[in-house]
Amino acid sequence: MRKMLLLLVVLCAACKTYTVDPESFRQQMKSANMKEVRVNDPMFIGGTITYYANSLKGISVVDKKGNPFYLGNSPSIEMRITQRNGKRRIVYFDTVELRNDTLYGRGSKLLNIAYRKILFDSIVKIELQDGGKNFHYQ
Repeated sequence: MRKMLLLLVVLCAACKTYTVDPESFRQQMKSANMKEVRVNDPMFIGGTITYYANSLKGISVVDKKGNPFYLGNSPSIEMRITQRNGKRRIVYFDTVELRNDTLYGRGSKLLNIAYRKILFDSIVKIELQDGGKNFHYQ
């Protein structure tokens, strides 16, 4: 039991969460284009998943202490979006696209139907963290 508790504490401590101001996020997304990518399918040995991802190399964020940090883009980076109405949406950062006043992103790489649309003006908080999932670009 102690080993399980220790493992849980270590895993939670390793998951650093970063934030980015919505306006800073908007500015950084201006240079993003969508491109087709392939990642390994963690459910099937040797399989791949194809989807469209943004072309950003990374994003400037801040840690919990307010220190600036550059978070590199990867297929395992998760983005939690909090809206004014209290709803929270989770999408993969590499699938995020900002078109006009709407943010689009996928909540699942395995299910192509799990696409989210969020009005950008409704966003009050953006958090990012490496979810640790075994996704790697091919």
